[in-house]
Parts: sequence; structure tokens; C-alpha cells
Amino acid sequence: MNPATQTENYRNQPLAGALCVLIASFVFAILGALVKVVSSSLPNEMVVFSRNICALVFILPWYWYSRPFGGIRTNFFQFHLLRGITGLGAMYCFFYAIARLQLSEAYLLIATAPLFIPAIAYVWMGEPVARNVRRAIIIGFIGIVLILKPGFGIFQPAALAGLGAGVLAALAMVSIRRMSATEPVIRIVFYFTFLSSVFSAGPLLWSWRSPPPAIWWLLVLIGLLATIGQFFLTKGYSFAPAAQVGPFTYSNVVFAILIGWIFWEEALDLLTWAGALLTCIAGIITTRRTETHVIVDATAGTTPYDAGDRSSSG
Repeated sequence: MNPATQTENYRNQPLAGALCVLIASFVFAILGALVKVVSSSLPNEMVVFSRNICALVFILPWYWYSRPFGGIRTNFFQFHLLRGITGLGAMYCFFYAIARLQLSEAYLLIATAPLFIPAIAYVWMGEPVARNVRRAIIIGFIGIVLILKPGFGIFQPAALAGLGAGVLAALAMVSIRRMSATEPVIRIVFYFTFLSSVFSAGPLLWSWRSPPPAIWWLLVLIGLLATIGQFFLTKGYSFAPAAQVGPFTYSNVVFAILIGWIFWEEALDLLTWAGALLTCIAGIITTRRTETHVIVDATAGTTPYDAGDRSSSG
């Protein structure tokens, strides 16, 4: 069979892709719940570093087993660096929001990332934003206002941190798509985890606090879940185009609502439900209608690639 045909067949498995994304969303929702638990005992800087260093320990055997062609050598270090900085920034903001908001509200705010991707793609690559996408973005921001307004107001630090996580996550997603045509999934994940571990070690100089014995195993579990979630999410996007599997990432909001209700008796009021509905609908429309992934694929390079090495997020 022609290699191009094999690649297309591999990339045309939407059910497998959707299942992987659903598993990843559930894993990330559990991870968020554990972050909320440990954040009551540790500062944000400690939680972020522990998540990264534990994930790095779990990723190293995966990386050694995969042994991508060329090892860690890359011609796209600038994009790995950008992805590392923006992804780490999103993590700091997201964990801060999780510790101070309802779990479902924090996940709703970071779920705004697809609304920012068209603007980033326009500034970065000059991609025009279609009229229906612009309308979806307006609807999404109406939803954001409805989510933020009840209870804590739009200018509270935790709310702004949640939105900041969405913006930074969007930038990280675009940078990943920019290099994913030639970079193996495992190399993308390795560089992010390694760089974020190095960068997040700095703040420990002023924020270190010895975790209670009961917290250590939760920190290790967070790192393990982060690795598992990254694996399933990157594989999900390698099975099918982002427009087909991307909407399933919103299932982590549903999982977060259920977990928050079960363990913390969290409940959303009518305005927040309305905002959640508008934000998710707008995000799904933007994901399905935006052709960012097509343009990125065309400009990422001319080197032939294996479809199994494609990634969209992690």
C-alpha cells in the first residue's frame, strides 16, 4: 500500500480518536481534583513542580522505549521552548484557579482556549477568521461573562487566572500544531515535561515546603495521571483531524462537574449553566470550522512524516 494511503487511513479513525480523547478528559478531570486536594496543603509553585518532575520520571522510560528517530535532536527548539513557556504558564494559572474556584468553573475557563486560537492564528500566520467563527467567538465571550459574573466577579484574580490559562493553552496548541508534522509525539511531550520541570524548579527557592507524608503519594499520582492523559490525548489527535475529535475535549467539563458535585457538593447556578452551554457550543463551532490545522500542516515543513507521530496537544 502507498505510504500516503496508509497515513490517510491511520488519520481517518474518528471513533478511536474520540475514545482516546474521552479517556484523556476523564484522566485530566481526576488530576484536577487531586490538584485541588493537595493545594490545600502546598503552595501553587510546589504543586506545579511536583506535577512536572514526577511526570518526567514516568515519561523517561516511555521515551527510552519509543526511541524516536534522531533522539532529542530537533530543528524546532524555538517552538518547543515557546510550547514549554506557554504550557507552563497555563499550568500555573490553571492550578491557581482550581485551588480557588469550583472545579467545574476552572475547567470551564480553560475550555475557552479554542476561542482564542483563531486570533492567535491570525496574528501568527495571517489566517483570516471566517464570519461564522467570529460570531462563535462573540457567543463564547458572552458565555464567559455569564460564567465569571456569579459569585466572584470578572476581575477577581482566580477568574483572570482561569482565563489566562485558556489564552496560554491556545498559544501552546498552535505552537504544537506548527511543529507536529515533523516532530514525534514523544519528543514533543518530552521537551515540554523537561523544560517545564527545569523552569518550575526556580520558584522553589522561595516557596519550598516539605509535603506532609500523606501528600507525597498524591503528588506522584498527579504526575502519573498527567503522563497517561498526555499519551491518550496525543494519540487521539493522531487518529483523526482536530475538527473531528477536538469537540470531545469538552467532556472534561462534564467530568469536572460530576467530580465536584460528588466530592465537594459543588453546584452551578442557572447563569453559569447558560454560560457553560454558550462557551462549549462556541468552542465546538470554532474547533470544527477553523482551518488552522490545514494551514499549519502546509507550512510546517516538507519532510515526509509518519501519521502515528502527529500530535495536537499534550
